Amino acid sequence: QEEIQEVKDEGNLEALFNSLDKIVEETTNQEEPAWRPSGIPEEDVRSAMVPYLLKHRLYLRKILKEKEEENQKVAESVLAGRDRIAELQQLIQARKHAWQ
Repeated sequence: QEEIQEVKDEGNLEALFNSLDKIVEETTNQEEPAWRPSGIPEEDVRSAMVPYLLKHRLYLRKILKEKEEENQKVAESVLAGRDRIAELQQLIQARKHAWQ
């Protein structure tokens, strides 16, 4: 008993076993099995990276769409400003001719 207690104290086994129990409790509610390597590195990397890259591509497409919409609004605003400038130039010309 003393030797077992010394080993437990020396290796801090009680804390390790408690943390292991927590991990086991957390995984009991998991619906899907834990990931295990297949032994083929290319497939392992692909299986880990493809979902991340697909998610990132979706995010980038969303950002791109937002930027395109924003650019369209700015372009419309610029065109409206140009039209207003053209109107003001015509008004200035008309008043200049009327004054002369």
